[in-house]
Amino acid sequence: MPTFDDHAHTTASPAAVWKLLYDPTRFTEWWIGVGSVDANGDGSDYTMYPDGYPDFPMPQTLRADGRQAQVTISCLVSDLRFVWQLMLGEDGQSTDIHVHVDIPEAEAARLDTQREVIHRSLTRLAALARVSL
Repeated sequence: MPTFDDHAHTTASPAAVWKLLYDPTRFTEWWIGVGSVDANGDGSDYTMYPDGYPDFPMPQTLRADGRQAQVTISCLVSDLRFVWQLMLGEDGQSTDIHVHVDIPEAEAARLDTQREVIHRSLTRLAALARVSL
């Protein structure tokens, strides 16, 4: 299974980043390629519509572990899995954002594209959290 990791740093607090990462309705603000999101109930299961494809629903699950400061997002269509984890920066106030991505063999051709999308999205997440202070 192809995998990759990426990370970013932001001067924003872990709580500020968590607010953007835990709420799928905010993904359109920072996750490249997310056109719209319909949250179902508590937001743990939601439907993402890719940018430019409003008629292509992609059900997702979101599992959060607040004690670990970790959010796992799984696409129920393509089986991609994204594990986001927040860590307090060395200064005790900022945040290190880490993401691990698992791509199933059937989707291996998307590895380079996903690597680029996640890197750009991670950069946007860090910047948005910083201005949301």
